[in-house]
Amino acid sequence: MARIKLDLPADFPFATELRVRVTDVNYAGHVGNDALLGLLQEARARFLAQYGLGELEIFGLGLVVADSVVLYKSEAFPGERLSIAVTVADFNKYGCDFVYRVTEQASGREVARAKTGIVFFDYQKRAVQPVPQAFLDLFPNDAAVT
Repeated sequence: MARIKLDLPADFPFATELRVRVTDVNYAGHVGNDALLGLLQEARARFLAQYGLGELEIFGLGLVVADSVVLYKSEAFPGERLSIAVTVADFNKYGCDFVYRVTEQASGREVARAKTGIVFFDYQKRAVQPVPQAFLDLFPNDAAVT
């Protein structure tokens, strides 16, 4: 099976710090894959919050994660502080990718790189919707819709 590659953008306009909790650790003693997705969701929520948005309130719509890719680069352990950088990329008619760079804060060691593809969703209509123009306007350099 071919290995997945994920090239990171040069610029990440946002980063947040999250501490690895004991509950994030699996039987092998390091951050589990399920826990890392939860940490990425928290970072995504904080990224949106800086614009006054939430995952269920983005200019009248919510979002749904359509796919995820995580490339693990090193282990992370309880008590370590992770810096999770977030940006958006690859806009299409209905969504975009949130891209993440995860590093251990003290050493700068790369822990993971990831992306979550999202689509915008009207939860009342239960239907995918086009990206709100106001959301595109937040990212004029990144929001070329393909």
